Amino acid sequence: MLMLKLLVIPGFLLLISLAGKRWGPSVAGWLSGLPVVVGPILFFLAIEQGQAFAAQSATAALSAMFAMIAFCVTYAQVAQRAAWPSALTFSLLVWASVAVVLSMIPPSLTFSVIAAASALLAAPYLFPQVKPLVSGPALKSDKLLLRMMAGALLTLAVTVLASTVGDRWSGLLAVFPVLGSVMAVFSQQTRGPAFTAALLRATATGMYSFAAFCLVLALALPGMGLPAFVLGVAVSVAMLGVTKRLLAKPVNAIPTASEADAGRTAIKR
Repeated sequence: MLMLKLLVIPGFLLLISLAGKRWGPSVAGWLSGLPVVVGPILFFLAIEQGQAFAAQSATAALSAMFAMIAFCVTYAQVAQRAAWPSALTFSLLVWASVAVVLSMIPPSLTFSVIAAASALLAAPYLFPQVKPLVSGPALKSDKLLLRMMAGALLTLAVTVLASTVGDRWSGLLAVFPVLGSVMAVFSQQTRGPAFTAALLRATATGMYSFAAFCLVLALALPGMGLPAFVLGVAVSVAMLGVTKRLLAKPVNAIPTASEADAGRTAIKR
C-alpha cells in the first residue's frame, strides 16, 4: 500500500503535467477528474474496514464534491488577485469549512447526489473570466520533481488520517484536493493565473467522472463486493468521455477583439 501511495499519485501528476504541456490546461484539468486518489483510498478501506464502511465513505466522498468544487472556484478567483500562498490558504479554508458542515449532516445518498449535482452544474458559471491563454514556458525538471514529491507527501498524509477518523470523515478526506492543490500552486507559479483558472475549471468538469465512480461504489459495493471497483472505474472512464464535449466552449471566456467586433456587427444587422 505504501508503494502504491508513493507511485500512483506522482505518476499521475507526471502524466497530467505532460498533458498540460502538450494540449493545454483544459485537458490536464479534465484528466484530473479520474478517481486516482479516492479510488485507492476506498479500495484499501474496503479491505481493511469492510465493504459497508467503504460504501458509507463513498457516499460521504460524493457529497464532498461540493467542497472540492468550492476549493477550485475559490483558488481560481483569489489567484487572479493574489499570489499562490494567499490563494492556497483561502481555498483550503473554504474546503475545510464546507467539509465540516457536510460532516454534521446525517449521511444520506440522496443528499450526497443533490450536493454533488448542484456543485457540478453551478461550477462553470462561478469561475473567473480569463483572457485567451497563450503558450507559456515549459515546466522545468526540478519543478516537475518537486510537484511529484508534494503529491506523494500529501497523499500519505490524507490516507493515514482517512483510516483513523471513521467512515464519514474518511470519505470527506478522500476528496481532499491533493491533485488540485499541487497542480494549482505550480501552475500559478509557472504559467500564471489565467492558465490556473482554466485548469481548475476543467478539473471541475472532470469531476463528473469522479462523482460517477463514488456513486457506483455507494450503490454496488454492499452487494457486489470488491468487483464494484471494476464497475466504478469503467463508469468513471465512460463519464470522462462524455464530459470531453463540455470542454469545447468555456462559459466564462472573455471574447477576443475580433469576436467582439463580429458580435456587434451581428447585433446591428
